[in-house]
Amino acid sequence: MEEPPTDARFMRLALDAAAMAAEHDDVPVGCVLVDDGVVIGVGENRREVDQDPTAHAELVALRVAAASRPRWRMDGVTAYVTLEPCVMCAGALLNARIGRVVIGAMDDKAGAVGSRYNLLSDPRLLHEAALTYGVLADESIHLLQSFFAERRLS
Repeated sequence: MEEPPTDARFMRLALDAAAMAAEHDDVPVGCVLVDDGVVIGVGENRREVDQDPTAHAELVALRVAAASRPRWRMDGVTAYVTLEPCVMCAGALLNARIGRVVIGAMDDKAGAVGSRYNLLSDPRLLHEAALTYGVLADESIHLLQSFFAERRLS
């Protein structure tokens, strides 16, 4: 199944952000938040460069987006994430009321949006988001594998 062109376009921006993370030795994960076709937040993993365990791409993007809006709620916003969010990030997306999450690569070890857990589709929680999986997954996987292969060689 081919993804809509808009999903691929915004996921490419998230991949660009992920590549920036790798440039400062952070795991290459990127997130782009889009509201009605307009990018309102971009984030890349910044844990190493900021020495902040919460500086995951999703949280960085949420902070940027929240600073530009009159309210913290992200109703109707779509998050494009190159790697399936972890529990912390899925919780943040849930609490921000993100309307839709588009995921590149799945994370069988720590994923909380379909792999190990599914926090964004649990009817027992306060919010659910629409989910789209596998958009530019090969590119996301390649970026991650290249990053870790380089680290093993050094």
